[in-house]
Amino acid sequence: MRQEIDELLERLDEVAQLQGTAALLNWDQATYMPTGGAETRGRQLALITRLAHEKFVDPAVGSLLDRLERHLNDLDPHSFEARLITVTRFDFERATRVPAEFLAQLERHASRGYQLWARARPANDFGLVREHLERTVELSRLYASFFGGYEHVADALIDESDRGMTVARLRPLFGELRSELLPLLERQRHAQDDAASSLLHGCFPREAQIAFGEEVIRDFGFDFLRGRQDLSHHPFAISFGSGDVRITTRVKEHDLSEALFSTLHEAGHAMYEQGMDDFLDGTPLSGGVSSGVHESQSRLWENLVGRSLEFWGHYYPRLQERFPDQLMRIGLGAFYRAVNRVQPSLIRTDADELTYNLHVMIRFDLECELLEGSLPVRDLAEAWRARYLSDLGVESEGDGDGVLQDMHWYSGLVGGAFQGYTLGNILSAQLFAAAREAHPEIPDEIAQGRFDTLHDWSRRNIWRHGRKYTPDELVESSCGSGLTTAPYIRYLERKYDELGSVV
Repeated sequence: MRQEIDELLERLDEVAQLQGTAALLNWDQATYMPTGGAETRGRQLALITRLAHEKFVDPAVGSLLDRLERHLNDLDPHSFEARLITVTRFDFERATRVPAEFLAQLERHASRGYQLWARARPANDFGLVREHLERTVELSRLYASFFGGYEHVADALIDESDRGMTVARLRPLFGELRSELLPLLERQRHAQDDAASSLLHGCFPREAQIAFGEEVIRDFGFDFLRGRQDLSHHPFAISFGSGDVRITTRVKEHDLSEALFSTLHEAGHAMYEQGMDDFLDGTPLSGGVSSGVHESQSRLWENLVGRSLEFWGHYYPRLQERFPDQLMRIGLGAFYRAVNRVQPSLIRTDADELTYNLHVMIRFDLECELLEGSLPVRDLAEAWRARYLSDLGVESEGDGDGVLQDMHWYSGLVGGAFQGYTLGNILSAQLFAAAREAHPEIPDEIAQGRFDTLHDWSRRNIWRHGRKYTPDELVESSCGSGLTTAPYIRYLERKYDELGSVV
């Protein structure tokens, strides 16, 4: 068995190195690559993706798994070997259903789509990407068709990102959350100070913003010896292995919150990747267990830590030192209310904690309709505007702040991406509550700019396991219960009911 495990690991490592190379090319495309390189980059990515796929679905891998599965009953079900076999089998069964040429075609299509989107958004022109998106919907349906046994066309895509989740499971969960959020949102609309958000607007030089954000995430525990931060159109985190995890942000010199909270958010993703056990590297067990659990880590550090009163009690004086002319006359209470202001807006990544999930639900509903065929792509921009007007009471003046604001549908498949953002919000509060129950001192430590306890709890209970456990298993073991919206609703109710009394 040891010889077979070693052979499997050797084969899997080759696949992982090819995937890491593809990730590096994607990072370059989103950061420094000249736009003229799009066609060549698409061919490069198509080739590497096809080679990685072919190596993974090699019949020799299936034969190894067949032989190793005979030993499963003799293994501890929680051991590295047992989980390696079962997770690799799950991935192998999915991968063997997808032709290598289809994946290569999809990579070429996605690479071209990203460049089209990067041109279309600043031009406010959905027409530049409409035909491309129509083809993306076709490819997304075709991809879903490779997998049988799902009730809804989106389920195969959702299951790939958030294993165990389906449209039938998500719709009532989102409905329950929505029913709790709307009354909270209505109360806060009448309690907000309209001038609060203006405190974050002014002239905040780019380099100073970046330096402050990096100071904070270094305190969080982001390891700059194994990571770096750069700029991109859309902030993201990407891992090439535990020794090289990168994040990006975007800076608006007239808006202090954009770069800072993007940096905190992406650092949460990156610390998850950096915190995995080294021996998982090069195997299917490396990487976040699901998009929802991954997002829980970014939202935990961005919101439950980075927007907390304890956090700003420590870091606001430091921020004032960097921007004395802009902030020295503004008190902590006013600044805290500004970073937590509730204001329905057009942009998902700028949304406050009460409205953010409504942005996600709109996208989830629209992509389900696109995949079902009930919403033609030609009507998507108008459907987007209508939903934002009805759900959030705001209307975009152009496509850039509307249907073009997220790159997801233009640089990948349609379906399976957005539900993870709301699952992450729900889980962020549930996991933070579990960490605080185990370590009641965490809020006091945050107030002192110390994060070791929270960082270590997250590493032990979430990060180090990678994909060894399913999302449901991981949540159960960390929290003592399954997924529930209750801690998240309690967190929001307490926070926003107390917000007005902070001085």
